[in-house]
Amino acid sequence: MTRWHSLLRRWEHLVASLSYRLGLNSLRSFVSLFLVVAVLSVTVAACSGGNTTSTDASSPGASPASAQRQDVELTLVAYAVPKAAHDAIIPKFQEKWKAEKGQNVTFQQSYGGSGSQTRAVIDGLEADVVHLAIGADVNKLVKAGFVNDNWTQRVPNNGIVGETVAAIITREGNPKSIKTFEDLTKPGVKWVTPDPKTSGGARWNYFALWNYAKKNGADDAKALEFVTNAFKNVVVFTKDARESTDAFNKQGQGDALVNYENEVILAQQKGQKLEYVIPDINISIDTPTTIIDKNVDKHGTREVAQAFVEYLFTPEAQREFAKVGFRPLGDLGKEKEFAEKFPPVKQLGRIDEFGGWKEAQNVFDDGGKFDEIRAQIAKS
Repeated sequence: MTRWHSLLRRWEHLVASLSYRLGLNSLRSFVSLFLVVAVLSVTVAACSGGNTTSTDASSPGASPASAQRQDVELTLVAYAVPKAAHDAIIPKFQEKWKAEKGQNVTFQQSYGGSGSQTRAVIDGLEADVVHLAIGADVNKLVKAGFVNDNWTQRVPNNGIVGETVAAIITREGNPKSIKTFEDLTKPGVKWVTPDPKTSGGARWNYFALWNYAKKNGADDAKALEFVTNAFKNVVVFTKDARESTDAFNKQGQGDALVNYENEVILAQQKGQKLEYVIPDINISIDTPTTIIDKNVDKHGTREVAQAFVEYLFTPEAQREFAKVGFRPLGDLGKEKEFAEKFPPVKQLGRIDEFGGWKEAQNVFDDGGKFDEIRAQIAKS
């Protein structure tokens, strides 16, 4: 990619991002943005003189970026939590790629809620790589034609690059003696969670409860009853994880808050005083990564984008994820530093036990099990 084409990509990225985030859906706004990009495109074409070394991006056989020995730019779109890890990982990858391929790699980065980031990519934010909070969001990109359906087979661990578990944050001294998910069903215990209809993190909370019931021998009917009883004790359903944290910490609502373990650890590293428990029966909260096939072929960045995704699974990168609270993959977790940091979970469930996200997502669709739960809560 030439300097002018790199500049154009940055403008396109900015325009797409602003369009989505500012909600520019009027005809006048759209036309204005279109004209900006059109003028820039003409300028780039004139400045490049029509002589460019990029190949037809629509062709799977396009020449890899490294073969052109030009600087390359990647756009990473991710949910907010792993930003601290990526900030440490990216310079290490840049150094490695430069030494091996002789290319400078620059990164454009965008962080936000997983669901909103997924919608932004579908709406035109030209990501080369995504790191999302939930497999259901990648499935949306597959359905929309942005990611090939073999994405779980192209990298280790079925594309799951960051793993954590559910934590129950309590008030100081844990006055309600909350230790397990069953304690959230007890009379007099109030807790806070985002709404599973709007929050990917809350969907993990749902399946942490469901998994607890199933691991204790419940059939589907009993498991639904258990989860319903737990949600009846929710004092407020917030829109997302940030709002639930504010409701618990700043507004003083509830006796407990269910959140990711890695977020609790990161908050403690930033000086927040939090008490929490990791239930012995828990669920593996899996965060996936993948290249965006449609865009990397368009940009001519498939080789470097794939290499970056693969690098995220190396011990060097996993160490950075572990430093900010993710449970490291592979043998790294056996090292003393991390073995002491992460309490063992006696029974760890996986979303694959419940059909994977292609099936599990049905719970939160209109008319699904969670709507049944909300109806029961409304009657109580």
